[in-house]
Amino acid sequence: MNGYAKIPRPDPCLMELVSRLAREPWTDHPSTVHPVLGAAARAAHDHATPSARPLLLPLAPRFLDTNTPGLEPSARLVALCVSTALATTKPSEELLSGDERRRLMAARQTALYLLGDEEGPGGAARWWLPALSRVGWSERFYRSFVATEQVAEAAAVVARAPDSDRRLRQLLKQCLAVQGAVRPRPSCSASAQKSWA
Repeated sequence: MNGYAKIPRPDPCLMELVSRLAREPWTDHPSTVHPVLGAAARAAHDHATPSARPLLLPLAPRFLDTNTPGLEPSARLVALCVSTALATTKPSEELLSGDERRRLMAARQTALYLLGDEEGPGGAARWWLPALSRVGWSERFYRSFVATEQVAEAAAVVARAPDSDRRLRQLLKQCLAVQGAVRPRPSCSASAQKSWA
């Protein structure tokens, strides 16, 4: 959990609202949302200023039914978030440590490898990816543990930049677009947004 109570509150975080819209138990890890997309949303919420958090809530209906299987959706989200974080900071800026830059570059290389655009994975994935692929665990491990941590770290880097609230909201919109989330019809969106109040 993100530190909030497991009971409905009058000011839900984005993923808690999605769980309500999906008629799932109150949680910030709704099963209807792709785990990597959910990690990006939780990180954006956690790093947004209190005044900017309500501006994320209208995105909630777009998260419904985004939990698609396969390595490609996770890799696309990691590639987007990490590329955004790296583009947000210049190598000379102190917003990003050398270790963070190396981790993000390795994460990007692995994501691009999984998308077929690189010759080999980066970082520790050079060892765990082939080993887990042989036993059929690579997708679950990547999407549940590795990719979620990578997008959370990328969002934390984006949050250090000037105008971070706008950048985090834009990053979430881009993640939804990459994931293929569609906008709900206006009548559905209006009724869905009222249902949590």
